[in-house]
Amino acid sequence: MRAAIAVARRSREKGNHPFGAILVDERGEILLEAENTVETEGDCTGHAETNLMRLASKGYDKAFLSRCAVYTSTEPCAMCAGAIYWAGVGRVVFGMREAALFEMTGRDPKNPTLQLPCEEVFARGGQTVSVIGPVLEEEARAIHAGFWNPTSNPNPDREG
Repeated sequence: MRAAIAVARRSREKGNHPFGAILVDERGEILLEAENTVETEGDCTGHAETNLMRLASKGYDKAFLSRCAVYTSTEPCAMCAGAIYWAGVGRVVFGMREAALFEMTGRDPKNPTLQLPCEEVFARGGQTVSVIGPVLEEEARAIHAGFWNPTSNPNPDREG
C-alpha cells in the first residue's frame, strides 16, 4: 500500500490529483504502477486505476490478471472499478475509502465524487473481485490534505 501512496504523492507533485495505483502479482511483486494524469493530459478519464488497467490489459491476459491485485491509494471510483472489472483483476486493496474522500473534497469541481463503493460496482458483475480496505487510511488521507477546496460550488447559478 505504501508504494501506491508514494505514486499518489508523485502524482500530486506533478500537478495532478493525488491518486496512485500499482499492480502486483500473486507473489506480491510490483509489475506496473500508474498515477493520475487528469491535469497534465487534460483527460478526465486519466485516473490512476484506468491508466494502470490500460497498461495491464496490453501486457497481460485476463487469466494472469485474475491472480493479480491492484493496490490503490484511494478506493476506486465507479469508472475505475469498471476498468478493473473488465481487465479481469481478481483483487483490489485500497487505502482511503471513497466516502472519506468525499468528506475531504466536498463540492470541489476538480473531483465530483460519486458516493458508490467499489464493492457495489463489482457486486453487479458476473465475476468475483475481492476487496480489502481501508488499509493505512490515515497515510492515504494525508496526501490529500490541502489539495481540495471542499466549499467550491461547481454550479454557481444554483444554491446549495
